[in-house]
Amino acid sequence: MKMTIIEGHPDPSSERLCWALASTYADAAVAAGSEVRRIIVGELDFPFIRNSEDFQKSTPPPAIRAAQEAILWADHIVIVFPMWLSDVPARLKAFLEQTLRPNFVLAEASRFRKPLLKGRSARLIVTMGMPSFVYRVMFGAHMIGLLRRMLAMTGIGPTEATLIGSVEAAPERARGKWFAEIERLAQRDGMRGSRHAAIVRRIATIGVLGAVGLGAGAAYLAYSRTR
Repeated sequence: MKMTIIEGHPDPSSERLCWALASTYADAAVAAGSEVRRIIVGELDFPFIRNSEDFQKSTPPPAIRAAQEAILWADHIVIVFPMWLSDVPARLKAFLEQTLRPNFVLAEASRFRKPLLKGRSARLIVTMGMPSFVYRVMFGAHMIGLLRRMLAMTGIGPTEATLIGSVEAAPERARGKWFAEIERLAQRDGMRGSRHAAIVRRIATIGVLGAVGLGAGAAYLAYSRTR
């Protein structure tokens, strides 16, 4: 299982909770046999996109091209970030705008644009000041739904979400539970990805064998007609 972890906190300090959660997930995934690459958004040098022409036609800066390569390499994408003003931080939003450009996530076609990132799953790990159940019940986890739909448009899915609430007032015991849960999820995501990859390979093999069988049948019929 190949995983790319996007650490989306604007402050790249290792003292941040998001950094610790991303590191815990990465270490557990590697221990379970997965390959991991990390993108630290707060360390990247890139400008904001300011108009439609930039979004559609401009060349991504080197840091963004490297991030796109890491996404293409991965089977599973993990995005870790804090919720600010009920949304993703502006720096992470700018990163997503730069990275998920139309010519990167969608292929041109005559009538439809085909998603190019199919076959990849995702997990969102979101920290917030309010209790997570309040965010789910009173706010309908609005931002999570938007991110899921945005990723689905690129072909990425399913996208699962892990919400960690009350981060500022939580006792040390609760923090220990968060990290234990993140370790468990990293191991589970890796195992599930391995099963998914095996199923995809099996389907591909069946498809190849079926195509060979159909080709052989067609050749036999053509030969029979010429006799």
